[in-house]
Amino acid sequence: MAKFMDVHHSMKGITEEQLREAHNADLAIEGEERVHFESAWADPESGLVYCLSEAPSAEAIQRVHERAGHKADEIHPVPLSIQ
Repeated sequence: MAKFMDVHHSMKGITEEQLREAHNADLAIEGEERVHFESAWADPESGLVYCLSEAPSAEAIQRVHERAGHKADEIHPVPLSIQ
């Protein structure tokens, strides 16, 4: 499975509760596409939300996000990371 970072641009004013609800909506159906959403981050001022996931493809991630009601604006592969 590959790692991906996706970006949502239009979530200005998002609250912690709304971010948690959106993340939980993804988690509820992620298994149907063999996706696993690991983390989500948000900047309420800019409206940017970032999600880190493992998935077989960017298309699988987009299908989950679309069904959960928040289509990603960008999805980027993360081929290299350090911790």
